[in-house]
Amino acid sequence: MSRSAHWSDPLTEKEIAGVVALLRTDPRLGARPRFWGIAVEESLARNLAPGEGRPVRLVVMNPDEHAAWEVTGWTAGTDRDASIGSWSTVDARRPGVSSEEARLIAQACREDPAFQAALAKRGITDPSLVWVDPESITGFEPEDLADRRLSWGTVWHRETADDNGYARPVAGLVPILDLESLEVLRIEDHGVLPMASEHGNYRSGSWGPDREVSGLEISQPDGVGFEIQGSLVTWQNWSFRVGFTHREGLVLHEVNYHDGDQVRPVLKRASVNEMYVPYLDSDPTAYRKNFFDWGEYGAGPLTASLELGCDCLGEIRYLDAAVLNGHGEARTISNAICLHEEDHSILWKHVNTRTGEADVRRSRRLVVSFFATVANYDYGFYWNFYQDGMVDLEIKLTGILSVSGIADDTVPAYGRLVSPNVQAPNHQHYFGLRLDTGIDGPLNRLSEIHAEVEEDEELNPWGNACKMVRTPIRTEADAARRTDPARAVHWLVESTTRTNRFGDATGYRLTLPNTTRLFARPGSVVERKAPFVSRHLWASAYDSQERFIAGEYPNQAPLGEDGVHVWQRADRSLDGAELVLWPVVGVHHDPRPEEWPIMAAHRIGMRLEPDGFFDRSPALDLPAPRKHAATGDSCCH
Repeated sequence: MSRSAHWSDPLTEKEIAGVVALLRTDPRLGARPRFWGIAVEESLARNLAPGEGRPVRLVVMNPDEHAAWEVTGWTAGTDRDASIGSWSTVDARRPGVSSEEARLIAQACREDPAFQAALAKRGITDPSLVWVDPESITGFEPEDLADRRLSWGTVWHRETADDNGYARPVAGLVPILDLESLEVLRIEDHGVLPMASEHGNYRSGSWGPDREVSGLEISQPDGVGFEIQGSLVTWQNWSFRVGFTHREGLVLHEVNYHDGDQVRPVLKRASVNEMYVPYLDSDPTAYRKNFFDWGEYGAGPLTASLELGCDCLGEIRYLDAAVLNGHGEARTISNAICLHEEDHSILWKHVNTRTGEADVRRSRRLVVSFFATVANYDYGFYWNFYQDGMVDLEIKLTGILSVSGIADDTVPAYGRLVSPNVQAPNHQHYFGLRLDTGIDGPLNRLSEIHAEVEEDEELNPWGNACKMVRTPIRTEADAARRTDPARAVHWLVESTTRTNRFGDATGYRLTLPNTTRLFARPGSVVERKAPFVSRHLWASAYDSQERFIAGEYPNQAPLGEDGVHVWQRADRSLDGAELVLWPVVGVHHDPRPEEWPIMAAHRIGMRLEPDGFFDRSPALDLPAPRKHAATGDSCCH
């Protein structure tokens, strides 16, 4: 992507490098600085003209001084040079962990004599074949080490260089690590268990010859139906801008529907804002496993480069994304974001049995997606735009289960056996979304709607009358909600300024079909670390400093210190406010042997549908499907 022309465009390598070069001249950084999380300061950038440069903020660390700062600055613009602004001290323990920092401590661990001795007890004599994944330790810091920037390691062994290490957990071995000094502070050894006796490789040929699969080609002879100008995408009455941040990865801005000659806003901003993954097993190598994968690591640098024909099929357009690595180097992720159209079966259909006339319209959707690989797991995020005004998010969870070792002839109490001496613990995935709404204007209101039987027998003499009951959510004190499919619970976001032809406020309906509850004891670390998972929808009044559902710096933070559950204590009005919705999509993963050694994708998500936004179906103007290429016959009348 060329130099940014709009405030919401992803930062470029040049912009990132320009700011970092200035930072490196400051002696506070020391000899081996570390970096994390550069992003545009959106609240300041929104009103800037193209070419002015953009305000940014990032975190820099001096590990030798146990120091960290949040630094503001400006990228270079047409009439200004890059510059550095303020330095604000941050608790040195709390910035997220970069992949580069993780590799440094993993290598230091492999070189540690005590760690090597613990491996040798298990018959492992070549540390180069050992993987160490530094994990978040938030809430489990040893008291005597609580002032250090810490991690703990999950340990894996490969029998050969191309072996799948995630199939061979080193049971009972837990190193406690200092991320700044790159030291192994202590080693917990909970006893030697047998190593996995079976490989867990998943590449072609690992378990016999590949089956025969016929070819499938997708083509669009007339070209794609969408246009991309910089980061602005237009398609089938929709327009939006594609952004990208270190913490969230793909972000959508200015999502509008073009209704005739009117541009009608729907969302100001949409992203997957945080991910929380708690493991629900008391095994000594599993009980600490609970991660904020975005806030403690970052979706941006973990984004994968997508490949045509593998990740995306058909007529594809890609966008690159630039990120800042832990050493302060800007790099570009090629093909980070994929855009393509898909046929999505039937949009609408009816057969008039009296006349024999049949009418059908195919559904086409525009898909905007990216994938992030977080150690063993891979997550795909697919924002889908439809021709009937609907938007949904589909999340695909795949990759490799995070497993633990288990003794011979033992049945896992809190998981499933997936291979000899290998168990997959029960666990969950929660995705905290952020939707800044703008339904037909900046000020919106929110209601919850559910179904009830009409209890008044005079109004319901036959007993079958059902009413939809609306509960206005007027302030933040009432805006922590749970869904309930048994009562058809959903939420309605409405404009405060526009009505439809029936006199109702125009609106969009939010539905959360995929949820769960946290199966952890109240007061446990797992429960206190992520209070936001206790509800399925939160709503708050927009505040530029309230950016992340789990708080600004969740790594090694006091449990529950920051986040949407804290912001809501202000009890601000939501009636005619700049609304921010925080839906929580979740899945409880009870592992299956069929998900080993690699897992077919789970699919979960959320749905946003027009509800009174239009006066009638917006899909009446779609043309009938083209005639069949082989026969020339039309597939509908």
